[in-house]
Amino acid sequence: MFGFITAAVFMTEKAFLKQPKVFLSSKKSGKGKKPGKGGNRFWKSIGLGFKTPREAIEGTYIDKKCPFTGTVSIRGRIIAGTCHSAKMNRTIIVRRNYLHFVKKYQRQFS
Repeated sequence: MFGFITAAVFMTEKAFLKQPKVFLSSKKSGKGKKPGKGGNRFWKSIGLGFKTPREAIEGTYIDKKCPFTGTVSIRGRIIAGTCHSAKMNRTIIVRRNYLHFVKKYQRQFS
C-alpha cells in the first residue's frame, strides 16, 4: 500500500521526460553502462563546496531546474532566508529579512 502512494507522488508529469544531454537510442546494449558521467544519466559537480547527492547520480528523477542534473547555474543565486511555504510542486517561498530605506521619511523599514 505504501509503495503505491510513493509511486503516485512521482508520476505527476504526463509527458515523456528525458535529459537533454543523454542519447537514449543507442544501438549498443546498455549492460555495461553505469549511471554517471559517460553513462546513461547526466549529472555534474556544481562546485562552491556543494557535494553532488547520491540520488542525483544514481536516481531516475528528471528535473531541468535541478542544479545537479539540469541546466541551471548556481553562480550568484545562492541566498539565505527562512522557508515561508513549501506547498507548491518543487517550489518554495523564501522570506528574507532586510531593511528598506524610504526617502520621504529618511528611515529604514523592514
